[in-house]
Amino acid sequence: MSELGEGSLAPQFDLPRDGGRNVSLAELAGNTVVLYFYPKDDTSGCTVEAIDFTGLADEFTKAGAVVIGVSPDPVKAHDKFIAKHDLGVILASDEDKSMLEAYGVWKEKSMYGRKYMGVERSTFIVDGDGRIARIWRKVKVPGHAQEVLEAVKTL
Repeated sequence: MSELGEGSLAPQFDLPRDGGRNVSLAELAGNTVVLYFYPKDDTSGCTVEAIDFTGLADEFTKAGAVVIGVSPDPVKAHDKFIAKHDLGVILASDEDKSMLEAYGVWKEKSMYGRKYMGVERSTFIVDGDGRIARIWRKVKVPGHAQEVLEAVKTL
């Protein structure tokens, strides 16, 4: 599969989310959707990122955007993560990694010389027409949520 680029049609998804519901791109048609992919609930970088997006949640809403964090963690872990840190963003569970693969963020990684498969921290903005408007790959967490918000405001 070729790598997605800005202007590509966003791959469709329908995933279980926190609170026992589902979230799909189809149901959000017409809205700007911020998809941020992260490796694991309740780890240091992922916690900071989720708290940063939560802190800007009202501004994303005012800008007409829905923020969704996606990881391979189960819904139960998402629910605990949200409760522990009082998070205000949707967290979707992609346990079979089909969405992670469709967006090209399930990658081979390496730590201490050991290779393994994992989520490359990435963010995509999908516009109201279902096209990818912006992509950030290999995201560094500090200041990222604010940068994404500024990009959303220019759409």
